[in-house]
Amino acid sequence: MTIHLAAVSSIALPDGFGSSLGRGIGAIVLYAIVGLVLMLLGFYAIDWTTPGKLSALVRDGKPNAVIVTASGMLSMAFIIVVAILFSSSDLTAGLITSVVYGLVGIVAQVLAVRTLEWVTKLDVGATIEETRFAPASVVVAAVHLALGMIVAVAISDFGALISANT
Repeated sequence: MTIHLAAVSSIALPDGFGSSLGRGIGAIVLYAIVGLVLMLLGFYAIDWTTPGKLSALVRDGKPNAVIVTASGMLSMAFIIVVAILFSSSDLTAGLITSVVYGLVGIVAQVLAVRTLEWVTKLDVGATIEETRFAPASVVVAAVHLALGMIVAVAISDFGALISANT
């Protein structure tokens, strides 16, 4: 019994461990809320700017709408993850920076995707309403994912620049 108690006392937690753990959990919850809100805003931005009602088309099982919506959500996630990653280490400033970077990233993503669709003359509305797989949906999905990564890297470069100057 004495040996067992000695082993337990040698692995004592450092002072302030509980409060640090609590702050960390609080930060995770707050960043998760910010991420969820940005994902919802990103979805509605994609839905609003894409011809047709994406959520209804996805519920109806339109395969091309599913592909376009899924790629749009993944591209938004890239942007939001990088916005959070490159936010300030101060929780309040980090949350604000994440929201701002995330919103700017969402706007940049939507504008860039719509511009590329316009330039390539893809009829996204007709594509997503097809009941059978349309290869053009893969092109639209690739555009979403590629531009999401480009915007995410732009955020990371700007975030790194800001961090280096502070």
